[in-house]
Amino acid sequence: MRNVGRVFFTMVAGLTLVVAVWAFAPVTTNEAALLGLSASQDAAQQQSVSGKIASVEKNSFTLTVGQSQTSNEKNNLQSEPGNPKTMTFQLDKNTTIEGGLKVGANADVTYRQERGVNIAISVHVTP
Repeated sequence: MRNVGRVFFTMVAGLTLVVAVWAFAPVTTNEAALLGLSASQDAAQQQSVSGKIASVEKNSFTLTVGQSQTSNEKNNLQSEPGNPKTMTFQLDKNTTIEGGLKVGANADVTYRQERGVNIAISVHVTP
């Protein structure tokens, strides 16, 4: 009778441990999709734009834009002649800059939007 009790206790303890592990298991991609979650919700969509550098500050710069487009080419925005659009980009420690940021130079900027602020991911400057 003692052996039956030990086996029963061991099985109950093992099942309790398994249930506890399943309760703390991370959410898989399929489960996230069922819950309406997406890994891309945290990662902002990358966009790109080209234009002339209008001003340069320590941690930001402003670009006068003639055309804006997202990385999947579905949002083409044309600025009206005589009314150029300007965009300000923040620079952070992860921003890569090819060439020097100089007023009047042409630049291709890849960026993401974070809380309404344009964060430059990479900047390619051509004289």
